[in-house]
Amino acid sequence: QVQLVESGGGLVQAGDSLRLSCAASGRTFSTYAMGWFRQAPGKEREFVAAISSRGESTYYADSVKGRFTISRDNAKNTVLLQMNSLKPEDTAVYYCAQSPPTLGGLWRGTIASWGQGTQVTVSS
Repeated sequence: QVQLVESGGGLVQAGDSLRLSCAASGRTFSTYAMGWFRQAPGKEREFVAAISSRGESTYYADSVKGRFTISRDNAKNTVLLQMNSLKPEDTAVYYCAQSPPTLGGLWRGTIASWGQGTQVTVSS
């Protein structure tokens, strides 16, 4: 079973930037779409961004579009989330997610594996 390990969270001020990283185990990383989700206290986990297996397609929640950028390095089994212009409402635990196999390696919104999460706190 694949293991996903997030890193890069922390405490920042509004307007700052952070880059989250997710390291995946396994030899088939490049065949799966990957995504990022977040969960704020008292709220349901929500979709943030996703990327297809070869990186040619990306998907974003409206709330982060234009501020966050998802990318991947298949040679390093890593997916990144660059977060700019952070807002207090971005405060949450951020989770890396791996898609099950899909046709063309595209993101379909289903999850096969989750990471343990990394905390991001944005102060005003």
